[in-house]
Formats: sequence, C-alpha cells, structure tokens
Amino acid sequence: MMEQTVRMPMQLAKVLQENRKKLKLTQKQAGEKVGLLPKTISAMENNPEGSSISSLFKLLSALGFEPVLHPKGSAGLSDGEW
Repeated sequence: MMEQTVRMPMQLAKVLQENRKKLKLTQKQAGEKVGLLPKTISAMENNPEGSSISSLFKLLSALGFEPVLHPKGSAGLSDGEW
C-alpha cells in the first residue's frame, strides 16, 4: 500500500473503503478481524465524523495501516481543510 495524506474525515472514509475493497474484504470480514460490527464499519465509511477513535484504530489495524502524524505544512491546503 502506498502512503496517503488525509486531511478531512471523508477523505479518510474513502481511503478506508477503497483499501478494504482492494483487500477483497467485506465489512463483516474486516470487522471480524478486530471485533467491530459491520454497521460500525459502514458508519465509518459513510459518516466518519461520528466514529470513535478506538473504532478507527481497530479498522486501520484490520486493513494493515499504521497512523503516522507529521507537522502540518501550509502548501497545498484549501480553505476547507483543517
């Protein structure tokens, strides 16, 4: 998997869903790997603002991701990004 920069909740939701599908995992299969219900994964993919941090870390683990934080740079940010 390649490194991806995510600045907005919906960007993260899209990345998670795309990578789950690349791994050929259903929401149920991904959830079973880390103890999440399919409805929790669905909510994360469709309404990420309402998701808990612990659920996010579990799904990241199920998909083989490790979060890495970098200092925010000013280049390339639009007004709508944090």
